[in-house]
Amino acid sequence: MSTRRNILITGASSGLGAGMAREFAARGRNLALAARRTERLEELRDELLAKHPGITVAVRRLDVDRHEDVFTVFREFDDELGGLDRVIVNAGLGKGQPLGTGYFRANAQTANTNFLGALAQSEAALELMRPRNAGHVVLISSVSAVRGMPRNLTTYAASKAAVAALGEGMRADLARTGIRVSTIFPGFIRSEINEKVENVPFIVDTETGCRALAAAIEKEPHKAYVPSWPWTPLAYAMKVLPLSVVSRMV
Repeated sequence: MSTRRNILITGASSGLGAGMAREFAARGRNLALAARRTERLEELRDELLAKHPGITVAVRRLDVDRHEDVFTVFREFDDELGGLDRVIVNAGLGKGQPLGTGYFRANAQTANTNFLGALAQSEAALELMRPRNAGHVVLISSVSAVRGMPRNLTTYAASKAAVAALGEGMRADLARTGIRVSTIFPGFIRSEINEKVENVPFIVDTETGCRALAAAIEKEPHKAYVPSWPWTPLAYAMKVLPLSVVSRMV
């Protein structure tokens, strides 16, 4: 398997996106980093170039809800880096409230960003990769996608389940090509999206979680639960346990 030299990461200004950028920079990869907060992206770029002067780091502002911008920015990154080898579809939202409690707007925004944003990114990535018959698309889902989740997680989990289904469909469609598609299901990793949430079971710090994410992505699996322990066996258990039991796990 050839090394993926040029890697695009969306949602790279903080959390898992920034953490993965640090991990791949340490591996000597060139990076294209996109997010809404350009100030943070520029700070991250300066940090990475200071630590790893041999790499290239390109940054662009991108709101994945602006779908036409996704295609434009992906093409610009592709030109600047001389071809993207891997695209990590990471940008997303974690907010939400129980359905029927007056917060449809927040739930709709989460669903729109997490699924339609991922769809736009996948389309833009594959428009670049299909003519070359080469590349690696990585969809960041969540272990919450394994089953329907209660309370504030209901819409988030559903949107991430949609992302997982999208990835599986892409794998089926591209199975006889040179393009790989991986769906990654992170467990509970501390980041800005959950920094205020207390009493989270099995949570790991951002650095540990992102190191495990990068290692899993490098193997280019069809699917991976990260960190593998305890989330691989827990994901299986979540699939078979009664919903009443699963709902008490979060």
